[in-house]
Amino acid sequence: MAKRRDLDIWFEDECHFQQHGSRCTMWVPPEDLDPVVLHAPTRKNIAVYGAVCARDGRFLVQRAEKFCAESFLIFLKNLFRRRAKRKKMVLVVDNARWHHARLLQPWLKAHKKYLRLDYLPPYSPELNHIERIWKLTRRLKTHNRYFASLEELAKSVFQQFRDWYDPNQTLRRLCAII
Repeated sequence: MAKRRDLDIWFEDECHFQQHGSRCTMWVPPEDLDPVVLHAPTRKNIAVYGAVCARDGRFLVQRAEKFCAESFLIFLKNLFRRRAKRKKMVLVVDNARWHHARLLQPWLKAHKKYLRLDYLPPYSPELNHIERIWKLTRRLKTHNRYFASLEELAKSVFQQFRDWYDPNQTLRRLCAII
């Protein structure tokens, strides 16, 4: 499938970026026996849908209030607009319940000539190439950083997404399947 020129393979997933970020490494002076690390005492996060084209690195991300069939359908419609003309789109998704929702079926049936959902086996995130983008985004934008507010986190993460909006070599290499 990956070698077919009339077909684009996209990988889709959802992700939460936590306000508290992540602490990976830190330097502490040897004389400081009990370091204090600032950490936002919250479980607040931003939720996003994302998809990447394995052929050329095209990327789409969309913020969501919650993950459900309605918000996934909105994301699907936006993604479908990014489809290259006269090309079919295969969207690789996991088995989240909103990916199978009855609400999607009429729209998917109406667009079945140009769009197909392929489901990954259960518990196999390593097969979904967009997971690599989430990992890189966290490393570049949230590791070892303190975010006093959710807006600061969103600004940081979405700045990276804006940098990747146009097809680019970083995402193409990261998500290539051929």
